[in-house]
Amino acid sequence: MHIHILGICGTFMGGIAAIAKQAGYRVTGCDANVYPPMSTQLEAQGIELIEGFGVAQLALNPDVFVIGNVVSRGNPLMEEILNRNLPYASGPQWLADTLLRDKWVLGVAGTHGKTTTTSMLAWILEYAGLNPGFLIGGVPQNFGISARITESPFFVIEADEYDTAFFDKRSKFVHYHPRTAILNNLEFDHADIFADLAAIETQFHHLVRTVPSNGLVVSNGREESLQCVIQRGCWTPVEAFGSNDGWNIDDDNLVTLNGVAQGSLQWELMGEHNRMNALAALAAARHAGVPVAQGLAALAEFKNVKRRMEVRGTVNGITVYDDFAHHPTAIDTTVAGLRHKVGKARILAVLEPRSNTMKLGVMKAALPASLKDADLTFCYAGNLGWDARGALAPLGDKAIVKDDLQELIEAIANVAKSGDQILVMSNGGFGGIHEKLLKKLA
Repeated sequence: MHIHILGICGTFMGGIAAIAKQAGYRVTGCDANVYPPMSTQLEAQGIELIEGFGVAQLALNPDVFVIGNVVSRGNPLMEEILNRNLPYASGPQWLADTLLRDKWVLGVAGTHGKTTTTSMLAWILEYAGLNPGFLIGGVPQNFGISARITESPFFVIEADEYDTAFFDKRSKFVHYHPRTAILNNLEFDHADIFADLAAIETQFHHLVRTVPSNGLVVSNGREESLQCVIQRGCWTPVEAFGSNDGWNIDDDNLVTLNGVAQGSLQWELMGEHNRMNALAALAAARHAGVPVAQGLAALAEFKNVKRRMEVRGTVNGITVYDDFAHHPTAIDTTVAGLRHKVGKARILAVLEPRSNTMKLGVMKAALPASLKDADLTFCYAGNLGWDARGALAPLGDKAIVKDDLQELIEAIANVAKSGDQILVMSNGGFGGIHEKLLKKLA
């Protein structure tokens, strides 16, 4: 069977391409932006990539066109697919119907921490010898790939609340029908498709409705919004984490379940958010049959996901990190985690407000508080539709805003000194700023 994927270079669609290829399908795909790392990952697997969405691709004559959510009406290839009534499906629907139907799916949902928690969970199952398949929105360093399919009954998936496709406005995760569902947290995000928090809560409740009664919902006990979701109706056992009534962890990293000690978490990761991620992963893995002690042993060997506080280089005593943080809550926890690690060393936070929500300016008022632990903040305001200088004004002279990337790099390099920690945060490539900055610092 031959599938042709429109929008193949997104992390999710690229992951579908990889596991479809592994499962024996012929896979081709196209995108407007064919660039590393996804392009190189796909080409290494023998997947043919085509630049753009030209209608000449119809000559490939695939059995089905698999449509990513970057594709909208007006796309020339999509318009011709519709005009000719050719078979098409969304990525999540095709994945669920074709590859996940007979799997024990473990889905990880939440505004923050999905990629890291999914990676932790997949690694715990791998460490326990369960050989899981997985689809993750990043590259977990324990595996070196973002997706794989195996003969194992277990499949771990990052369950995104973003909409499925232009013709299916439900959240992606409603397609996966997980037996084990993690609800990591829930805040307002994706302002381009959700009107308010209540709209996202409704989608999360759609997910809860699909979890079977012999399954498990692992839910953050500190999140009022998730309690609201579950109170709307839940037909599945629920285990809470982050509270005394369920899974918890103390300041010495002792993990407890219903007040009973389970063992200690010993690892290198930073931040309270990662401790919470670990609790969720341990609970979900236990549901799949992995003893807590074995889960803790696995986490002791867990290597974080690329672009999650990833050290990109150290030059003249200055360390440059890359992190995916782009929502104010994630920015806050990321900076706080680094502060805990480096103590009084200067932190230079470098931010690109790139997500759709950030571009709309919905979260701009929360940015100054999220950057409070940084000594200096550098913001790239190129192509923003709102006033970044005004938004960051509460930080006073601790905030530097530039509309030109090279000027931003110059400004950072001019003040950086030995011992500084430069934390670059963006959900995109940020114009290759990491390597450019390291070169400039050298």
